[in-house]
Amino acid sequence: MTYTEALEYIHSVCWKGSRPGLSRISELCAKLGNPEKKLRFIHVAGTNGKGSTSAMTAAVLRAAGYNVGLYTSPFIVRFNERMQINGQDIPDAELASVTEYVRPFAETMEDLPTEFELITAIAFVYFANHGCDYVVLEAGMGGRLDSTNIIEAENVAVSVITGIAMDHTAFLGDTAEKIAAEKAGIIKAGVPVVFGGAHTPVGAKADCEVDPQACAAVIAAKAKEMGAPYSESHPEMLENVKTDIFGAEFDFGTYKGLHIPLAGVYQPYNAATVLAVLEVLRKQGANITEAAVKEGLASVKWPGRFEILCRSPLVISDGGHNPEGIDAAVESAKIYFKGDKIQLLSGVMADKDYAHMVLRMSEVACRAFTVRPDNSRALDSREYAKVFVQGGVPAEGFATVKEAVFAAMDAGRESGKPTLCLGSLYMYGEVKAAVEEYIKMQNAE
Repeated sequence: MTYTEALEYIHSVCWKGSRPGLSRISELCAKLGNPEKKLRFIHVAGTNGKGSTSAMTAAVLRAAGYNVGLYTSPFIVRFNERMQINGQDIPDAELASVTEYVRPFAETMEDLPTEFELITAIAFVYFANHGCDYVVLEAGMGGRLDSTNIIEAENVAVSVITGIAMDHTAFLGDTAEKIAAEKAGIIKAGVPVVFGGAHTPVGAKADCEVDPQACAAVIAAKAKEMGAPYSESHPEMLENVKTDIFGAEFDFGTYKGLHIPLAGVYQPYNAATVLAVLEVLRKQGANITEAAVKEGLASVKWPGRFEILCRSPLVISDGGHNPEGIDAAVESAKIYFKGDKIQLLSGVMADKDYAHMVLRMSEVACRAFTVRPDNSRALDSREYAKVFVQGGVPAEGFATVKEAVFAAMDAGRESGKPTLCLGSLYMYGEVKAAVEEYIKMQNAE
């Protein structure tokens, strides 16, 4: 099987949308000899901040000398990003060979696995083959019935829930407390759990429909039921925070001069969660020095989160794709651009609360360029533009991401206004490619 054939197979598996449940992944892993039982996991769930928190945790553990796997979704540019060891994506040849190995086991199943379940099983085999010391495992949607939740207590070092926001309500529940209960489903008997969302999220409005303390109460109650030691992150310990579009510097307790090269005013809050997780691992005997913490945080890479794609004209991409994510990105824009209005390029899924998202984005927008992400659930770009116009922001819908990017960058050159690309992570790759093409064209002139 070639790399191309592997991807074609993965994407062609009997896909029936999201089908929560652990029976299929349990059967598949059993057929594979349960590779997940050879690994030790840091299991990360939550609505927002999962990816950044996972990436920071993996980077610090790698700096501490451990052999570290990282499983995330969705990918940004290439599929291989979804499974990494020590910061390196799975090689094409190895993805092909592992997929070829897993395929016959999957095809003997009467109820075929979903695409996400198949990918999860492939990742387990890959990480087990390389004898990872730790695997930072990001859950997909939810937690309780997510395919990553097949892992058992004896294989989990710590369960992490980054925060709760209103997202995927059709699957997870129509209140924050119901969503919190689903996320809390990853908590295992006797396994420590860290909750990073007990404080009001950066940029959240006072009338936010999520009560962090109510969510914390749900998660703490589940931890108590499972005999799992419960702790929370402590963002109040963040001091001397300096953040700009190039990253953040801050002190945290005894740590002085920590640096993360990730922009977004919310990233120090994610780092506070990471530091709480590392403290749990230390208590279990992990050798994580202060030097490793500093080195790991300073080396972390996580694309698509307030990432500068071009400096002139300034183009920034952020994966804010639900109300809380948009709130945080808008707050970052207000701080970084000191209240000046900016251009927005945005595309969203039709099942998101995009009316609220537009309301928040309108606070910083002087103009909007709307697109339709490459996803069956995406909202039509022209329909999306109408919502901005109704909110008082001039907007135009574009047929392709490339056309929107070129128009926004042309306008940015004329006006000097930065462009913030917000919305689905599914459009990041197209936006980045279009920006790079625009830069090449300008340099050739």
